[in-house]
Amino acid sequence: MSRKLPMVYLVDDEDVVRDALGWLLRSRRLLSEGFASAEAFEAMLDARPEGGKDWPNAPSCLLLDVRMPGMSGLALFERLIERGLCGDQAALPVIFLTGHGDVPTAVAAVKRGAFDFVEKPFSDNTLVDRIEQALAISERAITEREQQRQMSKRLAELTEREREVMTLVVQALPNKLIADQLNISVRTVEVHRARVFEKMNVKSAVELSNLLRED
Repeated sequence: MSRKLPMVYLVDDEDVVRDALGWLLRSRRLLSEGFASAEAFEAMLDARPEGGKDWPNAPSCLLLDVRMPGMSGLALFERLIERGLCGDQAALPVIFLTGHGDVPTAVAAVKRGAFDFVEKPFSDNTLVDRIEQALAISERAITEREQQRQMSKRLAELTEREREVMTLVVQALPNKLIADQLNISVRTVEVHRARVFEKMNVKSAVELSNLLRED
């Protein structure tokens, strides 16, 4: 599966700030999309299927101004946490852009799971470095989400009997004991075991056990 290009979302009420950030990101070959308010960004999410439940599907990062007319950056951040989009190891890391007086607020947001805060005026290199680190975290989170989705899909394809056999297989029980416990033949256990391995895309009981442990 090919990964889509990374995207940096800019939410700041000042046109000049969004333009400057957009130019900076283009100079580092990063795509960006700007929003003049927290409400505009949230409207974009609301327009997505299921309110952006499975969004983003490409490595993403949000640069969010703390103080804006209307909904503040901190209020938007809390709403994004409620949506499950932000927080520790989430798919949408947030970097707050703050003025000096907003630093305590930004620090509190980091404790709530924001990735970082950058004080204005900021160093271009420092900001881009942090953005790239945030995008890497986003990519890992999206990959893990997709792996969990695939795992759930595979488990859903198992029959009840296959689930019973799988449970005993990962306990390292030999086929004879599994057959005795389930009151079926050894040959039937072998068939179910093979089907479990095929559906779960593994080649051994150890691999199956490791896969389920990771989930």
